[in-house]
Amino acid sequence: MGTLSTRAGELSERLAQNVQAVCRHYLPAGRREGRYWMVGDVAGAPGRSLYVRLFETERGRIGNWVDAATGEHGDLVDLIRLNQRHGRLSETIDEAEKFLSLPPSAEVDPCRMANLPLARVGSPTAARRLFAASKPLAGTLAASYLAVRGITRIGELAALRFHPRCYYRTSEDDLPGTPGSFPALIAAVTDCDGVQTGTHRTWLDASGSAKAAVASPRRAMGNILGHAIRFGLAEDVMVAGEGIETVLSLLDAMPAMPMIAATSSAHLAAIQFPPSLRRLYVARDRDKAGDGAFALLSDRAQAAEIELVSLIPALGDFNDDLRQHGAPALSTRVFVQLHEADRSRFIES
Repeated sequence: MGTLSTRAGELSERLAQNVQAVCRHYLPAGRREGRYWMVGDVAGAPGRSLYVRLFETERGRIGNWVDAATGEHGDLVDLIRLNQRHGRLSETIDEAEKFLSLPPSAEVDPCRMANLPLARVGSPTAARRLFAASKPLAGTLAASYLAVRGITRIGELAALRFHPRCYYRTSEDDLPGTPGSFPALIAAVTDCDGVQTGTHRTWLDASGSAKAAVASPRRAMGNILGHAIRFGLAEDVMVAGEGIETVLSLLDAMPAMPMIAATSSAHLAAIQFPPSLRRLYVARDRDKAGDGAFALLSDRAQAAEIELVSLIPALGDFNDDLRQHGAPALSTRVFVQLHEADRSRFIES
């Protein structure tokens, strides 16, 4: 067994050197989004619950993956084992060696083929530079986009900015002739101390009425895992949600409540807890990925002695509620789901 384990470790390193080719081969229904390959599960179903890390950072190694819906995680050898439903490690080793013996294809990242340092792509430094090069939100196309989504309270959202021509790296899923830049809503991703670790981009249509018509209108760069887009300083109580629009919809109902947007269900499951946090409200989306993220958060919160409370929308998410039912109805729905002490503290005051 020791020999098999050693061989598996060696193969894991070699597979990581061709991580995108591995993902395309075993998880073809997935797609690259920023620094991750996103797919539904280890079997390769469409979706966004499972993410494979494509770049090395201090937060994780290339090829490491997590399924937010199930809590499963591992390296690329583990991924192949589960994907191929192997009962023995020796079967997975044979499969990995067979894959690595295939001729190189155009699917292998060209930076890897040129021996360039992949870890520098989309670095926190580049993420901070993009945010600094953007401008305040008020009066911009991004503000118009949020207004279409029913979000008008943007006066003090320092975490959000606008870039008129943000670079967009096209993928094979984009239509031929897709432009290389679009206007974009830019968001700072920070740690619990407020240090910016990454930047999130939402590319927009030139009309400001919708997201850009591209395969991946939302992507993040930098170190995202564990961190979030923050609105207000969290102490003992906080709201966490997946998307920016979901959280901003709730912020309209509870402007005094500290909130964070984790950018996806997978990242929501992995958020860092502020040291003083005692109660965490989770703005849940009504889907399988949201349920999986909440389950993982429940285990982590229990271990940290943090009370976890669900906030459930009437429709798919709270932005749907805001647009379909209006701000007063949204406030009423949220009010009854809060602890009594938090009602007066964050809504009635």
